[in-house]
Amino acid sequence: MSEPTGAARRRGPFKVGDQVQLTDPKGRHYTFTLEAGKNFHTHKGSFPHDELIGAPEGSVVRTTGNVAYLALRPLLPDYVLSMPRGAAVVYPKDAGQILAFADIFPGARVVEAGVGSGSLSSFLLRAIGDQGMLHSYERREDFAEIARGNVERYFGGPHPAWQLTVGDLQDNLSDTDVDRVILDMLAPWECLEAVSKALVPGGILCCYVATTTQLARTVESIREIGCFNEPTAWETMIRNWHIEGLAVRPDHRMIGHTGFLLTARRLADGVEPPMRRRRPAKGAYGEDYTGPNADGGTGR
Repeated sequence: MSEPTGAARRRGPFKVGDQVQLTDPKGRHYTFTLEAGKNFHTHKGSFPHDELIGAPEGSVVRTTGNVAYLALRPLLPDYVLSMPRGAAVVYPKDAGQILAFADIFPGARVVEAGVGSGSLSSFLLRAIGDQGMLHSYERREDFAEIARGNVERYFGGPHPAWQLTVGDLQDNLSDTDVDRVILDMLAPWECLEAVSKALVPGGILCCYVATTTQLARTVESIREIGCFNEPTAWETMIRNWHIEGLAVRPDHRMIGHTGFLLTARRLADGVEPPMRRRRPAKGAYGEDYTGPNADGGTGR
């Protein structure tokens, strides 16, 4: 049985073409690709790539300036934060939430809109495996080319489960029986009708938006279209901790707001979503509002 795409690049001794992440004594990272006969240069000296080729991962190399560097393969979170960018990348903390709460499983059929620099595409492809399907849509050709290069660099070539289309999702979507749809775009509400037709009953829609106004409009549009259950929205933040002997305290800096995530599940055809029993705050909707919950959540 053949190994999954990219698996061979994640284990064993370092080989020509492998990505290497060096960590210096101050914890700073340097990433490069191993090439026979080349040298790695820093302001602390240099060393030949050949010293690492054939060496086990986790080796330590010393530069001509006698500075030690720890050599490891970059993890996917490290890789996406250092990859060439067209658009902003989906941060690992958000990609992890998407994989978990959109329930991305091996063999899943996934549609993604807004491929950006290929960060989320890489996470999704690794999760669905070679037997899954990821169809990514990107409006801008220049972003699509950057994403393609980043994904193929990580997996060592084209991934058999990936199809990348340049164009608007709502104009080009032809996929059917899709398990999951991930929308990372400015106006996800424009695609709701198209993706609702592509999703299987019980399928998950996951949207990633940056602002509260985008979040509010997306949620209300999901409610209005009437074929999804009540959406759930959240954001995540990460705060590292400094641990040195008895000095245990939170770091002064943290990864704060990057974006909002929301998920909703596709209902069976012809089924109306149950009425929300939570009563909205008075004034939450304007006087001229006639959409869902226009009666204030009373059901009358």
